[in-house]
Amino acid sequence: MEINIFFTPVSESLYRDIGTSSSFFNNIYLPGKAFPDFSQADIAIIGLTENRGSRNNPGVSGAADEIRKKLYRLKKGTGKYKIIDLGNLRNGNSLDDTLGRLTEACNMLMDKEVMPLVIGGSHDLDLGMFTAYRDLGKLVSVLNIDAMLDMDNGDPADESHSHVRKLLMLEPNFLFNFSQIGYQTYLIDPESISIMEQLYFETYRVGKLRHNIYEMEPVIRDADMLSFDITGIKSGDAPGNANAQPFGLTGEEACQICWYAGLNEKLSSAGFFEYNPDLDDTLRKTASVVATMVWYFIEGFYNRKDHFSFKSNHYLKYLVSMPGDPESIVFYKSKISEKWWLEVPNISTRKVFERKSIVPCSYADYQKAMKGEVPERWVNAQARMT
Repeated sequence: MEINIFFTPVSESLYRDIGTSSSFFNNIYLPGKAFPDFSQADIAIIGLTENRGSRNNPGVSGAADEIRKKLYRLKKGTGKYKIIDLGNLRNGNSLDDTLGRLTEACNMLMDKEVMPLVIGGSHDLDLGMFTAYRDLGKLVSVLNIDAMLDMDNGDPADESHSHVRKLLMLEPNFLFNFSQIGYQTYLIDPESISIMEQLYFETYRVGKLRHNIYEMEPVIRDADMLSFDITGIKSGDAPGNANAQPFGLTGEEACQICWYAGLNEKLSSAGFFEYNPDLDDTLRKTASVVATMVWYFIEGFYNRKDHFSFKSNHYLKYLVSMPGDPESIVFYKSKISEKWWLEVPNISTRKVFERKSIVPCSYADYQKAMKGEVPERWVNAQARMT
């Protein structure tokens, strides 16, 4: 099947007046009448105009093109861009049809090792991205950035507030880890956090992130898929959202997260949702913030460094003896990026797991092990394998 049947090309009105050769737009490819070989790209931008899953934020249907207006005019960053903007995904007759189209498009791209970069639409559409992993034959870790934890029981007119519950309950289950960053406690049902803890998933409040954003880097580095709801950014920086909150991530913190996510060699898809141009200010501040986040994500992508086997000379291996169970923990440190990982042995009989798993961690985890304490990341990873 040809991927172009899913898309409406980008309107010329969005880039007609961009002349400078150093612009982002003039360094990417837009399909014309002859659709290109998308398999030669590193990243494929997909615009979404679907809003049937968001009852109180319907203006998300116009988000993708507003983000493009800002993104196209930014300067090209590092590396030789191999980026294609496929245009806007055509909506199906129903919301489920649109999700199916997104799944198929993402599946076709990832099969060719092209990263889908989704912009626009409501947050529930990340289910379409997630189900694209179903046929890959491996477990998947999801990173969710949001002020809320969308685990309501489900309202057909407001799927954007229940999609996380659906993601967790999807069968067959191929979710290994779900990490939530940037939530605000007074917006979350305590029962939802309790469910996450029982599943040994990771949740981090805005305050935890702000205390030490670098400690979020291993959490971000563990993800295969990034789902970013603009609701997670405070209204002063991103007013274009019906659920905008006075507190939350700053625009700078959102860009830092996107930089870390782009650097993540494991990450293979990303989506940015819930921007509503109808609620933005006259200068389209929120569109500028989202465009800059996408720019930093791409900049991180083209600065990736760790493509090597842990058995290679590019990594240092540390064996830390422990006073109890486990008897020892193995750590790895990249000589190139100076990032850390730890090794978790598999005690499960489930065939979906490898004999051992390598989990991103921080230097602080290594220091904790040196004091005889088992890092929480080690405990949670092994618990998820049982």
